[in-house]
Amino acid sequence: MNENRVIVAMSGGVDSSVAAAILKKEGYDVIGITMKTWGFMEVGGAPKHESGCCSLDAIFDAKNVAELIGIPHYTVDFTKAFEETVIDDFVKEYLAGRTPNPCVVCNRKIKWEELLKKADSLDARYVATGHYAVVEKINDRYTLKYSKDTKKDQTYALWGLTQESLSRTLFPLGKYTKEEVRAIAAEFGLKTADKPDSQEICFVADNNYERFLRERIPEVINNIREGNLVYHGEIVGKHKGFPFYTIGQRRGLGVSFGKPVYVKNIDSNTNTIEIGDKEELLERRVKASDVNYVSQAILKEGEKVFGKIRYSDSAKEAVVIKSAPDSIEIEFSEPKNAVTPGQSLVLYDEKGYLLAGGIIEK
Repeated sequence: MNENRVIVAMSGGVDSSVAAAILKKEGYDVIGITMKTWGFMEVGGAPKHESGCCSLDAIFDAKNVAELIGIPHYTVDFTKAFEETVIDDFVKEYLAGRTPNPCVVCNRKIKWEELLKKADSLDARYVATGHYAVVEKINDRYTLKYSKDTKKDQTYALWGLTQESLSRTLFPLGKYTKEEVRAIAAEFGLKTADKPDSQEICFVADNNYERFLRERIPEVINNIREGNLVYHGEIVGKHKGFPFYTIGQRRGLGVSFGKPVYVKNIDSNTNTIEIGDKEELLERRVKASDVNYVSQAILKEGEKVFGKIRYSDSAKEAVVIKSAPDSIEIEFSEPKNAVTPGQSLVLYDEKGYLLAGGIIEK
């Protein structure tokens, strides 16, 4: 295996473009790979033209950057694997009354597992992306750490990476801020230097989950009828179907109380949405399953950690209540708002090293 060869996942954005340029400048044998994982013909949401991650525009931008910096570039079709893992999981979770984070699944199952297979076929030792994160090896174990730009840090979505994946990963942007990355892109003369970041889930480009589900599984969605909207044990109205709501949602409930109320609980078995006041959404204890331990083999009961329950969340102090190889339960020192099943619980130590992550159960 060529220890100097690296394949870079190039999405057509500024971050992955700069990652490829930096590695090329550092002397690596760089190969650019753009993953075609979906198309608007299959997922809808943008009838006029494709734009954003994995679109034709993105592929052309990636090819342009690769040509400019002098590296080979290939577009690889991962649509089948993406559909069977990421999209199918996304739909299944909503039908279970949960709110998934498809980026976590994509990172683990597509961007790394599939990319590593491609790296093997190209005799490449490493894979690299434009994520803002840092990989370090401590005491024979690979770990993730906060990037220099804590506002852009993406370790929250990378908790599922295995030790094998981390041992073969390079994150060139971990030591830079977003502003510095754009400046580097301008220095290289990259077309993507001023390209805006994508904000939505890639395969739901219009950010309309209801539209996506109705078009994706009409035979299932059409059989989900209106259900009861319950407030403090009393039926106060009807909702349009449990898959179209998420914990903490305030708008679009169709009822008025003269005060804000929020989705508190989703029961997919009875098609019931329970709503409550804001303070009722506060929780201290969080349980997660499908846990991946990163910095150490397992966490100890009573151990102090710092946890996040969503990407935009700030890590707050907590203590481990129970831990097992595939599950963990923690208690925060201060209540968290709208803990959402299907999202990720990610735990760090006081220095910003990622300890573990898992899917929130309750």
